[in-house]
Amino acid sequence: MGGDFGPEVVIPAAALALDDMSGKISYIFFGDENRIKPLLGKYKVLEGISEIHHTSGIVTNDEKPSVAIRRKDTSLRLAIEAVKEGRAQSIVSAGNTGALMATAKLVLRCLPGIKRPALASVLPTRQGDTVMLDLGANLVCDAQMLVQFAVLGSVYARVVKGIDTPRVGILNVGSEDMKGPDLVREAASILTNIVFPGDYYGFVEGDDLAEGLVDVVVTDGFTGNIALKVAEGVSKLTSHYMKEAFLSSLPAKMGAVLAGCALKKVKKRMDPRYYNGGMFLGLDGICVKSHGGMDVYGVSRAILVAAHLVEQGYNSEVAHEIALVMNQQSNGIEPEGVIA
Repeated sequence: MGGDFGPEVVIPAAALALDDMSGKISYIFFGDENRIKPLLGKYKVLEGISEIHHTSGIVTNDEKPSVAIRRKDTSLRLAIEAVKEGRAQSIVSAGNTGALMATAKLVLRCLPGIKRPALASVLPTRQGDTVMLDLGANLVCDAQMLVQFAVLGSVYARVVKGIDTPRVGILNVGSEDMKGPDLVREAASILTNIVFPGDYYGFVEGDDLAEGLVDVVVTDGFTGNIALKVAEGVSKLTSHYMKEAFLSSLPAKMGAVLAGCALKKVKKRMDPRYYNGGMFLGLDGICVKSHGGMDVYGVSRAILVAAHLVEQGYNSEVAHEIALVMNQQSNGIEPEGVIA
């Protein structure tokens, strides 16, 4: 029921996602049955694999997380509880981000060894895609959390993206070892001296993000969210300038026609809908957040993100790798207190 469009977009998106998963997905739709059932009737591919759990309670986009977590009758809360109870393997929501994060953390809890979950997403770069975390779930972090984010991101890059040894960088104000706040330099020291599922590359700067120097970028939620929003803003500004230039004169319009195929390729590569689906990594259950304003294709991409995390056994891999890092701590390989 969440997002700007609710079931009118979610239902067709669920049908579209089946095309990529060869029918491996089944659904439980939580919300108003009077709105959901007529929409389900329009998509025969959803027959037999869909269930409606009716509830009249919803979390509005402007509802405070502290209020939302106390309500136990909302579609958001009940969907998360379905994952907790094992009736579903993942939840996808386009609703209130803060409420989703708070409720998921309360109900699902974190995986053993994980201090806080991180919001992650995949960003396009010159050399492929890069997973970046945290993007806003934790505004204040410590070195322990950054190390855990490195593990979470590395496992994602390995099991979902198929990269055997992902390169991991920490976002910083410079590439030199002596630069940055204490927590960043401490996290770098730890990652240099432990064995984890990635290969520590070093510090990366803001202008390195689009280069694709690493497969995983680790940062605190405050910095990560600002970096993400700046990147989105630059993308929109670039699109605006290109459109303005190509419409500025008749020769420019003719040039746009001649360059049509190339422009479509660029547009597809930078399409934010393709990268839709913020992942709350580190929870004891798969939880994916879709942007509230996404269309059918965009929401279907978020559904596929959740499906792939489940299919590849992401959480099992994280639990295994965190246990190995904690074992190194107990054997004195890394500084004491790295993993809480």
